[in-house]
Amino acid sequence: MSENPAPHHDDDVRSAGRQPALTGCPWHDVNEMLQSAGLRPTRQRMALGWLLFGKGARHLTAEMLYEEATLAKVPVSLATVYNTLNQLTDAGLLRQVSVDGTKTYFDTNVTTHHHYYLENSHELVDIEDPHLALSKMPEVPEGYEIARIDMVVRLRKKR
Repeated sequence: MSENPAPHHDDDVRSAGRQPALTGCPWHDVNEMLQSAGLRPTRQRMALGWLLFGKGARHLTAEMLYEEATLAKVPVSLATVYNTLNQLTDAGLLRQVSVDGTKTYFDTNVTTHHHYYLENSHELVDIEDPHLALSKMPEVPEGYEIARIDMVVRLRKKR
């Protein structure tokens, strides 16, 4: 393990939530995020991470990120975009949200929250109510535990 020149309080933050010390410099922050999650900061991961995390909380499909990468002249295939998004999700840096089984969004906000899905514009939007809760949960089958609950409330324009 290499020497970390950062102050000691960063170690406390990292162990508490495995969050790296972020400086506000997207390139440095992406490098820190990847390394703290145990992922090698390859050129493609760095470029895709910079596109993903450099603009605040976002919801992107693989196709949307691929389009952004193409516009930013990042030489990457759609398969690499999918692989990278799945690696980042497995590492806990992204949250995968499926909508109707056909669309999968990747959310840069990994905190517990739910979503509105705007059917007309195919947009995923955070529900800003931290107290939202299901009043009754079903019995969990023997040998299983609830990993996460994703509520997606589908909205459409009134006719």
